[in-house]
Amino acid sequence: MISAERPPTQATSTQPRVLLVDDNPTNLKVLAESIRDQGWITLVATDGETALEQTEYATPDLILLDVMMPGIDGFETCRRLKHNALTASIPIIFMTALSDTVDRVKGLELGAVDYITKPFQQEEVIARARLHLQLSQLSQTLEQRNGELQALNQTLEQRVDARTKELVQSVQELKETQIQLVQSEKMSALGQLVAGIGHEINNPICFINGNVDCITTYIQDLTQLIQLYQSTFPEPGDAITELIEDIDLTYVLDDLPKLVQSMQQGTKRIQDISASMRILARGDKTNKVEAQLHESLDSAILLLKHRLKANEHRPEIAIEKTYGDLPPLHCYPGQLNQVFMNILANAADAFDDANKNRSYQDIVKAPNWIKIKTEYANHTLTVRIQDNGPGMPDNIKAQIFEHLFTTKPVGKGTGLGLSISHKIITENHGGSLTCHSEVGDGTTFVITIPTWATP
Repeated sequence: MISAERPPTQATSTQPRVLLVDDNPTNLKVLAESIRDQGWITLVATDGETALEQTEYATPDLILLDVMMPGIDGFETCRRLKHNALTASIPIIFMTALSDTVDRVKGLELGAVDYITKPFQQEEVIARARLHLQLSQLSQTLEQRNGELQALNQTLEQRVDARTKELVQSVQELKETQIQLVQSEKMSALGQLVAGIGHEINNPICFINGNVDCITTYIQDLTQLIQLYQSTFPEPGDAITELIEDIDLTYVLDDLPKLVQSMQQGTKRIQDISASMRILARGDKTNKVEAQLHESLDSAILLLKHRLKANEHRPEIAIEKTYGDLPPLHCYPGQLNQVFMNILANAADAFDDANKNRSYQDIVKAPNWIKIKTEYANHTLTVRIQDNGPGMPDNIKAQIFEHLFTTKPVGKGTGLGLSISHKIITENHGGSLTCHSEVGDGTTFVITIPTWATP
């Protein structure tokens, strides 16, 4: 082996390193001088094994490789270099006296970039070497730029992904804010309505209720007076007798207390409705308070009585209540009232839609009903609201708690009722709201609220 000539002291790491592999010392000397004149670093080897060793630690930028050499020939040396990941990218130029097309094709197929036939001209060798060094440098630069581009693309993808997540989160927060605003506005409007109605109703109801008591006393006194007159003056005269017959005094004296009692029941009914409305629209948006769920359920049923009572299309929707022994719940009663109202109103809507295709007689034979069951176990309150309505297919059931989803016609549903209800139960009370439904087999909503989650 001929040792590599010591490169000039001014050589830098940016100078190309060219490995000459030839068993002919003359060729090596001539090529080494020409390469040194170009300012390139020269490495030399006289056989294939030495060339393979040098490429492992010297890492040349270009290899000028003879084909006919002792030991392994140039073709085998090239094959091994190309199968080594560390040296596979080094461009190789064959130099040989073999000029057959078959040999040229074989060398190129093994991965060589060029083929120079001996005897060669130094200028041609240098020109080709310079060309392939430039191509190699361009290839490395391109690979580096591709790597930078991939890194940039990855960075951009990460930024886009992060921005997309931010936008998705913003949209979700916007939806939640919209729900909260709608809920707050709805409850605020309802609260104002209840306050106004309560103010307008309370005074006349108290007035009527107080006067009814007085009227009852007056009627009793007048009845006693009339009875005393009848016993004292059994013969009142023709005019009085005729008037008694005209007004049917006996019936009046018997029916008048009943009328007063009916008035008392009516005023009591109005008072109950007013109280239910106040329970429904409780102003407890910021602080939880203790409340009884049964009061909320009863209030919702009372206020929806007009939707449940019989009409010309169907008999009354029966309400069956099975109330367990529930402890007071630390909660937002006004919000829970809204949940009960939404579920019961949806059941009434489902009955009305299904009954359009049923006759009154058919409904009488299989009447509509809603069953409400409450229980307390394992520190958890459970409310089941079940109906025997038409039920829902799976694709509808999977979306009922989604924001703005509704199956009702335009103008009859907002798609907010159940989504708000789900948020109230799950987020505000740490519970769960689930729906179980089969087509033709009714629907059951199950509300669970753990008492430990509500302090």
